Amino acid sequence: MPELAFTADRLLLFGATGDLSQRMLLPSLCALNSDGLLDQDLCIVCTARSEMSTHEFRNFAREALEKFLPKHRRGGMADFLNRLRYVPVDATTPEGYDKLAEEVGEYDGLAIFLSTAPSLFEPTISGLERVGLTRGNARIALEKPLGTDFDSSCEINDAVAKAFPEHRIFRIDHYLGKETVQNLLALRFANILFEPVWNSNYIEHVQITVAETVGLESRVAYYDDSGALRDMVQNHMLQLLALVAMEPPTSFDSTAVRDEKVKVLRALREVSQSEVVTGQYRAGAVDGKSVPGYDEELGKESDTETFVAVKAHVDNWRWRGVPFYLRHGKRLPERVTEIVIQFRCIPHSIFEGRGAVTQPNRLVIEIQPKENIQLSMMAKVPGLGREGLRLRPVPLDIAMPDAFSDTVRRIAYERLLLDLIEGDQTLFVRRDEVEAQWEWIDQIRALWAENDMKPKTYSAGSWGPSAAIALAERDGVTWHDD
Repeated sequence: MPELAFTADRLLLFGATGDLSQRMLLPSLCALNSDGLLDQDLCIVCTARSEMSTHEFRNFAREALEKFLPKHRRGGMADFLNRLRYVPVDATTPEGYDKLAEEVGEYDGLAIFLSTAPSLFEPTISGLERVGLTRGNARIALEKPLGTDFDSSCEINDAVAKAFPEHRIFRIDHYLGKETVQNLLALRFANILFEPVWNSNYIEHVQITVAETVGLESRVAYYDDSGALRDMVQNHMLQLLALVAMEPPTSFDSTAVRDEKVKVLRALREVSQSEVVTGQYRAGAVDGKSVPGYDEELGKESDTETFVAVKAHVDNWRWRGVPFYLRHGKRLPERVTEIVIQFRCIPHSIFEGRGAVTQPNRLVIEIQPKENIQLSMMAKVPGLGREGLRLRPVPLDIAMPDAFSDTVRRIAYERLLLDLIEGDQTLFVRRDEVEAQWEWIDQIRALWAENDMKPKTYSAGSWGPSAAIALAERDGVTWHDD
């Protein structure tokens, strides 16, 4: 049986000089410290290949905090910097791990965060195991990508499992740390209004969109080997789908929540050729600025997709017959991540004889860049006109920053790091979830290979290939683009 959750008194951060650490991890930890959420005994040991002293690393961390953490959240920054220790380690060689273990010292609980390339997971864990840093109450957090397909994912998971049992492995999907994503669970399971109608009897379809305006930026080598399907759909979007479609868990704990998510992922139907569209952007304009095409940014021709749209089905009692339209792309007109729940039409309108037209209700959950929940309801337009009764959809908006103006807006990694330190796995991904996601993605990639499907081109600044519009319109569905 897994031991009870414990609060770590040591945090060991690999990749401490990397981009993720500078932008997210160090600012998140400093903010948690500022709010008094880190135990006073917690020591943070940082490591990377760069040769520097603890004093030099603290200066490095200070610069990152001043650049990426809002000034009003830097309270107690000096106290936070004093928590930091630094030991240079090349993860690929045995040297350095003994000094690292010496710096960590004796611990009641150790939380390890690997912000490194997956190729370094196995040698890093071997080094940690050799010096005894996997023993006792040690847990480990892994950043994506966890493999490039089912087989490579299993290899990574097997390597980690040699030193850590499943209840001490924390696989990160940072979307699960976002407030609006967590609020999806509250919306569904804390309000009797929604759960009785959250099924195929009342919901016509679901749309999940993750749109980006950026191109390759600094991710040229990684992205061309990955593509949109593996970079975004395999993890973030399938996690969102699972949260939308899952059955009510028996409680809000890690086992109950993740049991229900994995049932959804295993119920995903295999995708047919007519249910997936792939694309790659060409030169165009985004936000009024001319941008190059993918091949120009890459410097060569490539068959890697920068856009994918999929019509998915969850074959279970609740969702049979309800399509889930997933769409993700780069160089699209706007940056937005949202979930759209489209309800069915009312079975009978009493207003038809009065010339009034009704429209079905729609729930829009916007995750980023704004955090907003909007429910469209039909209402009468005020007036005394003799032309008949007029109805119009009226949005009921809940802007999360406005609704909770007295609370602090947090970085997603704050939640995840705190849960790692305190041992709560609820917002982390279990091995069987990862593998179910990869099985579904691998089937789509095999379909592309078998049918020699190449990405269709689309202009940067558009909403993707026209075939993606047709994918939905064949079913009488329009993508939610406003």
